[in-house]
Formats: sequence, structure tokens, C-alpha cells
Amino acid sequence: MPRIAIILPVLNEETEISAGLGRLQSLRRQDCELIVVDGGSRDQTVALAEPLADRVIIGPRGRAAQMNAGAALAQSALLWFLHADSQPPPDAAGMIRAALSDPDRHWGRFDVRLSGPHLLLRMVETLMNARSRFTGIATGDQGIFVRRELFERVGGYPALALMEDIALSRLLKQHGRPICLRQRLQTSSRRWERDGILRTILLMWRLRLAYFLGVDPCRLARIYYRS
Repeated sequence: MPRIAIILPVLNEETEISAGLGRLQSLRRQDCELIVVDGGSRDQTVALAEPLADRVIIGPRGRAAQMNAGAALAQSALLWFLHADSQPPPDAAGMIRAALSDPDRHWGRFDVRLSGPHLLLRMVETLMNARSRFTGIATGDQGIFVRRELFERVGGYPALALMEDIALSRLLKQHGRPICLRQRLQTSSRRWERDGILRTILLMWRLRLAYFLGVDPCRLARIYYRS
């Protein structure tokens, strides 16, 4: 069974990091190495993460740069990129290994479920999963996994301030469409609930459309994080 490297980019996550890494401990016992890449947190994120991960490093700030730094240190044949607030199925490692047991399949992702109970969130996640299945484009919330060899061949995550997951998906699609696992990876809906579900939907549509029209991702990142 190929080993899997779980790579988590984090920044100022002291309120969530212990619970998030705690959910991944069973995967460490399934021959997964857990690498946390901090982007320069000013809180206790690093100290809290160190007892719960195989490696904790300080990398350049930016999700793409942090994930590339973690991948460079990984000792595993398979790479799996998660967010700090992701909650994968307990047998996710076995699902990934089974999905990639076919030598002609090289990468994939899970369906996503947002954590909140609001009915609008059910609509959002359903549309996210359907759109991804139709387009072959995965988001970071869906837990992208990929063979290390292919990840290195395409040059890793493009150095973008935002939309790095879409850019990586485009590169990987050149080598085959993703495996779209229907098992759900739960991710926090805290941003949606904090900023308003409809407002966040419109913001994400606006940013995605602007990206496809060629707007500089640095400009989009300023809009995203300012909002």
C-alpha cells in the first residue's frame, strides 16, 4: 500500500488546530504522514500542532507556497492536500489508495459537505460537487489527492495568491480527468455563516468569473480577504 502524505497549510488557527489535527490521528495509524505548514502564525498554532503532526514547518505565506513546501518534504508516493478545518471520512486513506490502484488514474478529490445545518448550504455543496464532476475542476475544500510523480511533473501548485486549486486542476486535467469520490469530506461553513450565505455565494461567483476572464489573482485575493 503506498504511503500518503497529508499536507495542511495553516495560519493563525489556534482555535481550530488541535481539533482538526485530532481528527487526523487515526489516519496517521493507517500509514499516513501528517505535515503541517505554517505561514507565519502570530498565535499558538505551531506549538499546538507540533505534538499532533509528523512535521511542522514554517513556510512562505500563501496557501500555494505552503502546500508546495509541504510536498517537497513529503516522503510518500501519494499527496493529499487538506484544509485545517476539513474532516475526512475515517477510511479516507483506503479510499484514496483504492482509487489510485488503477495505474491509468492519477488524481482525484472527494465530494464536499459544509458543516452548517442551513438548507442553503445543502444547495451550495450540491452545486459545488456537480460543477466539479462536470468540469473536472476541484477546489481545495474537496481534498485534492494526486500521485507525487505527476504533481512534480506539472510543477506543483502555481504561485497564485488565490485560485491555486483551479490552476492546479487545469494542469492535472491534461493528464486525465479526476476521480470524483462521492464519499463526503466535511469542511467548516464558518465563513459562509459569518459573512452571510447569499453574500458569500455572490462573492465566490464574482471571483471565479473574474479569474476566468483573466483578472490578476493578486487583485482577487485582496477582494476575498478584505471581504
